[in-house]
Amino acid sequence: MATYLVLLQYTDAGIRNVKDTAQRAAAAAEAGAKIGVKFTDTFWTLGQYDLAIVAEAPDDETITALMLKIASLGNVKSQTFRAFRSKEIEAILKKT
Repeated sequence: MATYLVLLQYTDAGIRNVKDTAQRAAAAAEAGAKIGVKFTDTFWTLGQYDLAIVAEAPDDETITALMLKIASLGNVKSQTFRAFRSKEIEAILKKT
């Protein structure tokens, strides 16, 4: 499974309904689980981003599908980053 960092910002609709944020995060995790994405951590944050998620997915396409589905609901916009653990980057560097 690949690891991803997802940074999210509330949209105007999302901040208007901020009291539902924990329920929306749980629903997003459940939707992800149905297609093979596991949220390993979810954080509500201060600063430029309102939430941060650490997720595992089988591939880029699967995490992209989930994030598009979540964004289409209109409460958040996101940026998704592929993250590499130490052993993964060591293997990558051996190819250089």
